[in-house]
Amino acid sequence: MVSMSAHRPAAAADTAQGAAALPSPGFDAAWAHPLLGRLLRDQSRRQRLDRRHPWLLDTAVVLIVVAVSLPDLLWGNGASPFGDTDARDQLPAAVPFALAAALAVPLWWRRRAPAITYFVIASVSLVQWSLGLWLPAGIGALIALYTLARNGSLRVLGWAAALTVAELLLAVFLLVPIEHPLLGSFFLLGTATAAIAIGLTLRIRQMYLGALEDRAKRLEIEQDQRLRLTAAAERSRVAREMHDIVGHNLSVMVSLADGAATLAANRGEQSTDALRILGDTGRQAMSELRRVLGVLREERDGEQLLSPQPAIGDLDPLLTRVRAAGLAVTYRTVGNLDSLSSGVQLTVYRVVQESLTNTIKHAGIGSSADVTIAVEAGEVRIRVADTGVPPGAPPRAKPKTQNNDPGHGLVGIRQRAAMYGGTVIVGPRETSHGWTVDVVLDVPSAPTPPAPGVQPS
Repeated sequence: MVSMSAHRPAAAADTAQGAAALPSPGFDAAWAHPLLGRLLRDQSRRQRLDRRHPWLLDTAVVLIVVAVSLPDLLWGNGASPFGDTDARDQLPAAVPFALAAALAVPLWWRRRAPAITYFVIASVSLVQWSLGLWLPAGIGALIALYTLARNGSLRVLGWAAALTVAELLLAVFLLVPIEHPLLGSFFLLGTATAAIAIGLTLRIRQMYLGALEDRAKRLEIEQDQRLRLTAAAERSRVAREMHDIVGHNLSVMVSLADGAATLAANRGEQSTDALRILGDTGRQAMSELRRVLGVLREERDGEQLLSPQPAIGDLDPLLTRVRAAGLAVTYRTVGNLDSLSSGVQLTVYRVVQESLTNTIKHAGIGSSADVTIAVEAGEVRIRVADTGVPPGAPPRAKPKTQNNDPGHGLVGIRQRAAMYGGTVIVGPRETSHGWTVDVVLDVPSAPTPPAPGVQPS
């Protein structure tokens, strides 16, 4: 029996901190139960002793059977359990001792080979009854039958029970006639039945305790897995939101600082160095943010809307900030955008936000972008196309990423689109230089609300 693990109090404390989390019934509940706790403690002590000294119990059983048999062998008068006199006086003196040893010694292997042990003792018992003897060592047959019921095969136990009944009836009515055969057969069959019943009862109890232990272990493992999955999902949500919100704002701030530094340099102002330091600091902050998000992000990315999230109506303030950063943006919509669910609107907002952030990052100020959102039957299409780096502008340095990582922005767009069975096409524009992000979401069309004053049919 495995004792309670040392980390169980910590796991229990973590469970208590979860919202509306019920404590899982593990070892603690079973250990605190009056009956189950006692059974578990007793079984644990016996198993520890048996593992340290496996021969001790088997040897003790053999010695007990021998101790029960010796008084009858040394000082007995040959009386059977039913008051009759057996045929001991007609046999050599060594025969009862040999039969008693043959009934007791095989018990030493009873747990390792219960079926063989029983059939050997049953054969010896049949021999002693054939000789007209009733030896106290015959209780070895009951012990062997009990061990077979507890540890052996149930199919073999059925055959052993049938053999026991046949042997006892044969002994009572033919081999060793007694004065009251019905009473004797009732007594012998009752003890055999009791041995089988006790063995099966303890076998079932052992199976129940084993199932209880296994269930407690599985519950602890499942609880630990739930905690890990919850923490991973929360880390992924935090990483995504930090990337979408903080990363976008930092990109706008860096672009504004670079533009202001260029303007200040053209005018010969003293704030040029400070603005350049501000831009460099912002880029360093973005690098540190990517490093932190790399720690938080997991392969499986789940999201739970635990706070108010932006929607399509929040695109206007977003585009205002982007235009202030120096990126000319044209915004067009087609269809009824208000009919979309909150989750779809959040996805549309994040796709536009990430696409414009990439435009500012790679194309820079002076470029232009065209944002189009179209709601058609069963589909929502988001298209963001930019004109690329303006002609004559110096080439922009590529952002440094670890292990040539393309960044989490496009990965986040693909993951959000996959939530709605959508497709994502990202690549250079076919007609001119620049870049295009084209996302199509598979969204069931919402029913059109009735006009004011019109009752739905």
